[in-house]
Amino acid sequence: MGDIVLKVEGLSKLYRLGEVGIDTLSDDLKRWWYKVRGKEDPFGIIAQNNIQSRQAENDYVWALRDINLEVEQGEILGIIGRNGAGKSTLLKILSKITSPTEGRIRMIGRVGSLLEVGTGMHSDLTARENIYLNGAILGMSKNETRKKFDQIIDFSGIAMYIDTPVKRFSSGMRVRLGFAVAAFLEPEILIVDEVLAVGDAEFHKKAIGKIKEATKKEGRTVLFVSHNMASIQNLCSRIIVLDQGKCTFDGDVEEGISKYLNQNQAESKISIHNRKNRTGNGLMRFEKVQIHNKALNNQVLRSGDPVDFIISLQMKETLENVMFRMIVADENEITRFVCNNANSQGLYNRIQSNNRVILTIKKFPLPPGKYYYHLKAQKGKDVLDDISYAGSFHVEPGDYFGTGKVPKIKDGVFIEHQWTTQTPKGQKYFPD
Repeated sequence: MGDIVLKVEGLSKLYRLGEVGIDTLSDDLKRWWYKVRGKEDPFGIIAQNNIQSRQAENDYVWALRDINLEVEQGEILGIIGRNGAGKSTLLKILSKITSPTEGRIRMIGRVGSLLEVGTGMHSDLTARENIYLNGAILGMSKNETRKKFDQIIDFSGIAMYIDTPVKRFSSGMRVRLGFAVAAFLEPEILIVDEVLAVGDAEFHKKAIGKIKEATKKEGRTVLFVSHNMASIQNLCSRIIVLDQGKCTFDGDVEEGISKYLNQNQAESKISIHNRKNRTGNGLMRFEKVQIHNKALNNQVLRSGDPVDFIISLQMKETLENVMFRMIVADENEITRFVCNNANSQGLYNRIQSNNRVILTIKKFPLPPGKYYYHLKAQKGKDVLDDISYAGSFHVEPGDYFGTGKVPKIKDGVFIEHQWTTQTPKGQKYFPD
């Protein structure tokens, strides 16, 4: 057993809803008086659980509730959960960005955080200046930071832009610089949120390798949040699962992922008309999805067959410039493909109350297996309706290429393609 470097006891965070983010003077006095008398927070008693799809019953919500946690030196702890489960709130408290309402935290060593694109970066300062600024924030001397400077620049791959203000960087460049600073300035505890998903595949692989190296060789502790279950499996030695602000699992990675996926996938069996795990302003709602295919089976598709997803809508008013998106993912939550009308043919000019939208896929591109789809409708920046695990279906083997043979592929997607050979005069590609 390693030394305990992070201990969380009875951690809770209470937020006030609405436009005002702080309490009134009378509320503050009331909470102080209850605390002096050793009584529970009066607003915590009436506060509701953090269920985003439910109409608010009062002005207070528990973003986190009674979290207890111990993390050892050199451990990589994965933190998973649905959107709104409390992951980011927990990391912000551990990073000392916000304070807890209840409970206490004991940490040994410095904490480096990468929670959002550009975390810890001053937009008007250059990359060089930001590296020294972050070193100072972490309590490092200028000489200590200078020793790591070349490694940071080499890892981030932005040498050409070292004296360019960060505000001119792309999101990917900011992530690369931010991660390099957080990883090489040697905090004892490194906190990494989903922000790594912004980087490209090559950088993501490099970052995962650096995290492993930091824990094995340098004994650093890492808290890692991701919706990519493959990354969690590859990286973490233990995970916790958060749901509605509470820790529902703490232990083995495989068992925790299975619990999390089963919890999500159970939602897909509920009619989307009655679904609670949805967000959006409610001006439009997904009501029903029918899948039409050659087999006339709403749950079974076949590789290579044409498929129509017919989506019924409930509208409060006629809407213009609407974007619809369907994400299809496998049982490990790995996205296989995304269909978005804004990319393929443009936004819908006019959607009325009696309309349905139909997504047509001429040759279904997935190999055999079980899949889930997520639905989202959006008008500008306003989300109309967003449902995770809106439904599921099975895919059976099919003659995708029309050759009379069933391709033996277990992963990825099928694509229509063709192979040809060409022999220039006097040259042969293949021997006789």
